[in-house]
Amino acid sequence: MVDVASSPPPLGDVLTALAAEGPDLPAVTCADRTLTRRQLESRANRLARAYEALGVGQGDFVTVALPNGTEFFEACYAIWKLGAVPQPVSHRLPVPELSRIIGLADPSLVIGVPVDGRAWVPAGFEPDPGLDEAPPPSRTSPAWKAPTSGGSTGSPKLIVSGSTGRLDTAAIAARYHLRPGQVQLVPGPLYHNAPLLLSMVGTFLGQHVIVLPRFDARTALAEIGRHRVNVVNLVPTMMARMLRVLDAEPGSHDLRSLEVVWHMGAPCPQWLKRRWIGLLGAERLHEMYGATEAIALASIGGREWLARPGSVGRPVVGEIRVVGPDGEPVPPGDVGDVVMRRPAGSPPTYRYIGAQARTYEGGWESLGDMGWLDEDGYLYLADRDTDMLLVGGANVYPAEV
Repeated sequence: MVDVASSPPPLGDVLTALAAEGPDLPAVTCADRTLTRRQLESRANRLARAYEALGVGQGDFVTVALPNGTEFFEACYAIWKLGAVPQPVSHRLPVPELSRIIGLADPSLVIGVPVDGRAWVPAGFEPDPGLDEAPPPSRTSPAWKAPTSGGSTGSPKLIVSGSTGRLDTAAIAARYHLRPGQVQLVPGPLYHNAPLLLSMVGTFLGQHVIVLPRFDARTALAEIGRHRVNVVNLVPTMMARMLRVLDAEPGSHDLRSLEVVWHMGAPCPQWLKRRWIGLLGAERLHEMYGATEAIALASIGGREWLARPGSVGRPVVGEIRVVGPDGEPVPPGDVGDVVMRRPAGSPPTYRYIGAQARTYEGGWESLGDMGWLDEDGYLYLADRDTDMLLVGGANVYPAEV
């Protein structure tokens, strides 16, 4: 394992070190294609030189509009090796919405889809085979990611991470119970923040990351058994579909290798969570509540949840409280606006491009969720106060349908 705890190296250098440490170990698999660490490193280095020749420089945004696959990881590592910032979007975005996001990001390169007036390369782009496979000079990205969202404002915006390309991987790994040597399944789209975060941190740790081209319940269950998957992150829609397959095909799927099952991205019905606890045991099921902005996070394990069904947990990062229209805290049990504040003395965790944060006095920020706290500080969610629908863990705005 590469030591990233004491002084985190640039993310591009992390891959170089992993490739030197275990060149033939699998890094990323999608369907029948697997890249070893050495192959991922070699391809990322050549892509970095190709992207640089197309105008990508340190600090630039690079829009990544690629479907799930090994190519997504190659592109992101190439971007980090140049000290640039990956800006992932859905490769299926309607042209008007993509145009708005491109206008906000002003990327030096778009990967995956053509955009008028912009340098771009198609999906499946192959750099000149004569390009050097050695690592380019070490550079640090000013932000390690800049995904898009509209969940807290109702219109697309960029959420530029406050963490640089020297990421504190050890802290994230501890929070999500990730460790080197695990096999991680990624069933969700990589342009969503949670799949992006967990999968990339998995590669930083040297895990073998298994990516589904698209979610299919039966395929997800088969891959868990085939690869002896240890970690998976789901949304409740996936959990319900997988449960239907398990009920219809008893004894056909082996989940014994699973150590950590996360769910987040949407409220989970209590009946569904109870079924999964019954399936795996309470110790293996975990829930995280937060947002791409990473101002604060709440978490709850399965056993803790059984004592407080419906809760999304207590803060594990930052502070969370519930306030009324005047911005003052409401009594326990009363519904109000869920507001967050980053840990005291810590730098900003994000910045918006294309939106203004919804703030209260004292450094508190709202992301649009409604909820209440119990007497012990456990959070329960009620509803969002923006005109937005959650569809399979994705934010959908009626005005854009």
